[in-house]
Amino acid sequence: MSVLQSTPTVLDPYDYTFQNDPYAVYSWLREHEPLHHNPDLDLWALTRHEDIAEALRTEGTYSNSYGVAIEKSAWGPDAHKVMSILGMDPPRQKRLRSLVSRGFTPRRVHDLLPRIQELTDRYLGECLERGSFDWIADFAGKLPMDVISEMMGVPEEDRAEVRRQADVVVHREDGVYDVPQAGAEASLWLVSYYMDMVAQRRRRPSDDLTSALIEAEVDGERLTDDDVIAFLFLMVVAGNETTTKLLGHAAFHLTRHPDQHDLVFGGDGNTDLVAPWVEETLRYDTSSQLLARYLLRDVELHGRVAPQGSKLLLCLGSANRDESVFSRPTEYDITRDPEELAKILSFGGGRHFCLGANLARLEARVALTALVQRARSIEIDHDACRRVHSVNVRGFAVAPMTVVPR
Repeated sequence: MSVLQSTPTVLDPYDYTFQNDPYAVYSWLREHEPLHHNPDLDLWALTRHEDIAEALRTEGTYSNSYGVAIEKSAWGPDAHKVMSILGMDPPRQKRLRSLVSRGFTPRRVHDLLPRIQELTDRYLGECLERGSFDWIADFAGKLPMDVISEMMGVPEEDRAEVRRQADVVVHREDGVYDVPQAGAEASLWLVSYYMDMVAQRRRRPSDDLTSALIEAEVDGERLTDDDVIAFLFLMVVAGNETTTKLLGHAAFHLTRHPDQHDLVFGGDGNTDLVAPWVEETLRYDTSSQLLARYLLRDVELHGRVAPQGSKLLLCLGSANRDESVFSRPTEYDITRDPEELAKILSFGGGRHFCLGANLARLEARVALTALVQRARSIEIDHDACRRVHSVNVRGFAVAPMTVVPR
């Protein structure tokens, strides 16, 4: 989609055209209207890196108390019931994050490495045997869900249905300005499923994240069942969906740049480029595009005032393409300066920096390293790829891939 520089632009996150390519809109807004207002939706948006980074670390103005999703049925003071700590402000957010962190420790994440490798080898081996497959359905959608499910203690026989329901939760219909009926029903299904799982762990604790959350204690305080269920819901939607989309974007964008594909896969393969490949993908086309905030006071920036009580979007996808921070921001370059890549905002920042960032990076690096080691080349049918339609999450539902094994 192209936007003439002289043409006023309105950000409509529900619009399928915007979802298919938001970057021209972001670019126009960064230059002409960095504090943007959509009067029809009464929705404000920040698009510059500096403003968004400041908002992420500022206390007492940009509130999470109404959640991070703008749809009517998702937005409001009860958002924490399904968004957990993403729907809270300090001090409650700080207390619950501290408790949740007891179950979601770096050691617990690190201990998953052998299992991540085992699952990667299994699913990738199945894909390589076929030669042509759907990178999303056959690999990128399976690996993160299995990792999260194993952490939680979801039985293997239930994972396909949990993954299907999580996909339905984030899907949005064209022209529908709220969570579709199917999405609401999928949310209820997942909440009910985790309710039963928490009740089972209360009776018979096990060595999984669900039991660890139930048993976590800080200064005599424990998580309630509702707190645990909300965090499990957050993990299966945010933790699973965003990593799947990261893996999809990594393959899609690398294969659109043959010179960079050859840097990674040429010769015996260069696994040293996997980490910067992941980070550049996070910058160039991040899975989490938009985060909502509720304004606790007026925000005056760039000659405009977003009033107290407003709904405001932090456009992470725009921040990662900001010309004032990133050189050649519209170019996909896995050899980009690491100092630039250190400034990406893909996982948010401040008190709400993503707890699953280390796990997402670990999964992506293990998966893509194995792909480089076992494939001489990969090819994506770009024209046949089909995007997910979601207000907050950007990525692919279908990405046909052909692999030439080593």
